[in-house]
Amino acid sequence: MNKTYFAYIRVSTVKQGEHGSSLTEQKSAIEAYAARNELTIIGWYEEVETAAKQGRRQFTQMLSMVRSGKVDGLIIHKIDRSARNLRDWADLGDLIDRGIDVRFVSDNFDLLTRGGRLSADIQAVVAADYIRNLREEVKKGMYGRLKQGLYPWAAPIGYLNCGKGKLKVIDPVKGPLVRQMFERYSANIVGFEELRHEMWTKGLRTSVGKPLYDNTLTATLNNPFYMGVIRISTTNETFPGAHAPLISKDIFERVQSILRGKTVPKAKKHRYLLRQMVKCGNCTRRHLTGEFQKSHLYYRCHGEHCQGVSWKGDVLEGVALDYIQRIRIDESGLRDFRDVVRDIYSEQEGDSEPRKASLTLRLQHLDDRTTRLTDLLIDEAIDRTTFNARKEKLLMERQGIVEELERADRPSPLQELFEEFERNNRELLRYETLLDDEKRELLDIVCSNFSVSDKTPTFTLRTPYREISEIEDLEECAHHRDNVRMRHILSILKNIAESGRT
Repeated sequence: MNKTYFAYIRVSTVKQGEHGSSLTEQKSAIEAYAARNELTIIGWYEEVETAAKQGRRQFTQMLSMVRSGKVDGLIIHKIDRSARNLRDWADLGDLIDRGIDVRFVSDNFDLLTRGGRLSADIQAVVAADYIRNLREEVKKGMYGRLKQGLYPWAAPIGYLNCGKGKLKVIDPVKGPLVRQMFERYSANIVGFEELRHEMWTKGLRTSVGKPLYDNTLTATLNNPFYMGVIRISTTNETFPGAHAPLISKDIFERVQSILRGKTVPKAKKHRYLLRQMVKCGNCTRRHLTGEFQKSHLYYRCHGEHCQGVSWKGDVLEGVALDYIQRIRIDESGLRDFRDVVRDIYSEQEGDSEPRKASLTLRLQHLDDRTTRLTDLLIDEAIDRTTFNARKEKLLMERQGIVEELERADRPSPLQELFEEFERNNRELLRYETLLDDEKRELLDIVCSNFSVSDKTPTFTLRTPYREISEIEDLEECAHHRDNVRMRHILSILKNIAESGRT
């Protein structure tokens, strides 16, 4: 009667399984060996997994079945297919000592003799040493890339892989959505469930098309990669990344505070357009409350002595719209504005070099501190935990300086003010088509006080919009009103920039 055997085949990677010593080639060699030696194979165990660590599921299950006496022996393609760590080789040696017939197709060892067993032991040790050396070389290569600021693993959601040894780049589709997710969560008004639903609605998915469940959300929001710092979760080591960050350091740290429960969630409010914006002129400090009655929105004061203060929502919104119409500039005026601003830009000279030089010196100083910290670790003056904690703080500080350097390259305060004014004016031009939340943001930009009594509303504009409104009133009948108004607006903005007001 033929003896019965289990057969075991393994490749380290999917790619190896397709090329070279594939599972199919190993299986064919074992079947030919069994036929030549009249051995009966009653079960196959195959694995696509590294043997560098003990605990391969199929291998462990097979050993358990062999120990229970289900078969007479075990056939494996080569020693290095089964024993690239010495613990697994010791388990196989225990089977041999028990009298189990263990055979290797490509390694002709007589495991029942001392010499054959010694030769097999030596080859197992060589295989174990090979995998240890391979692991060290891989680790060395990974650390080499990390020190260059490269991320040697698959790109996190929001970034794209561009090939081996190349920087991750921001995904043009998912990147902005991940940024929105960080910004939304940093506002501290949504939980994971609502955030997940919002991101799903906007089209943010995992690489396999699934929603961002809690574990994925937590890992993403905790990953400093998005602010430009690479952290290895297994060792807690950090490295400065060379990739473009998606978010700022401030947003990342605000998100961390929320995740760790260090901030109190903001209370949700009804989404009326003028909620918490209109004050009662009698109470001076109390805001009117929005409420529906008979299908109409009213804003009312519930103060003890202000029961009569009640305004229809569309009336108050009409007051706001009237002021919006008075301060916005049409497309023709906007073109004139840009022409004059362009002339001002050409006359300005950059004065950011001294500040950039100072920031660069601070950056070099931080890098020197990081080097000294590494020397302390090498000299065993500090432990690894202390090193990682201090290094992460230095990298966070470094990222802040990098962001300051980027800001130093940005336009001058006057140029930023011009650009902000033009951007806000474009929103004012399409005010009627904006969503309520967008209207609220715009009203907060242009209005410093909106209050009502029982008869009269008061809408006070901020600088420079207050001055712009007055210009329009003063020059309403002038033949060259638009040109005069434009010169006045530019003069107002220049005064604001020079005085440092916002």
